[in-house]
Amino acid sequence: MEDKLIIKGIEFKSRLWVGTGKYRDLEETKKAIEASGADVVTVAVRRVNIIDRKSENLLDYIDPKKYKILPNTAGCYNVEDALRYSRLAREAGISDMIKLEVIGDEKTLFPDVIGLLNATEILAKEGFLVFPYTNDDPIMAKRLIDAGAVAVMPLAAPIGSGLGIRNPYNIKIILETVKAPVIVDAGVGTASDVAVAMELGCDAVLLNTAIAGAKDPIAMASAMKHAVIAGRLAYKAGRIPKKLYAAASSPIEGML
Repeated sequence: MEDKLIIKGIEFKSRLWVGTGKYRDLEETKKAIEASGADVVTVAVRRVNIIDRKSENLLDYIDPKKYKILPNTAGCYNVEDALRYSRLAREAGISDMIKLEVIGDEKTLFPDVIGLLNATEILAKEGFLVFPYTNDDPIMAKRLIDAGAVAVMPLAAPIGSGLGIRNPYNIKIILETVKAPVIVDAGVGTASDVAVAMELGCDAVLLNTAIAGAKDPIAMASAMKHAVIAGRLAYKAGRIPKKLYAAASSPIEGML
């Protein structure tokens, strides 16, 4: 496809990015990722073994030569921990990319945006390609880009909630406000949610629970793959305007 996603010179084959948590085992993880068609796989540095190659390792199932591994700082509740695990992932040779999370609340898992902004600025100066997980606030999205983030990842809804995009209007404002890729992250529940995000004009969608928690994760992964493609094509095609009243599909002018 000519419609490629390129961020800081890195070309991404798919606009669907997937996580690796909550699966029954690593074999199911592998099959679901393959079915999704994704080439970006995000991994929690604190929770998943990607560093100790002497024991069972996620990278034994997900080939770093085939996939772009995107380490994330899930489970970090302060700037210091987020910085530590970001640096640990890079020192282990995983990636210069980091999905940055600084969580502010254990119940909602909403981001601590002040800590997130501080960590983004520090890591960007250290040469990281920072992908910050943030709320759907257009002002904060702009500040994160100004701080050096290469993209913003606003939530659709709370992590793992499956509620879909709760505030599409804020997402649209973010798309108009920032001059950088916008990747919806967290809260989608099914393929239609993914299609909506893409139809709004988002550059990609990152998800995990919606696939891993499905009754059939492999089938859901395939559904998400097609939803991203369909949503992106619909966005590029341009939808018809919404109207209050009917409009005949066949013009009546000239009819007998």
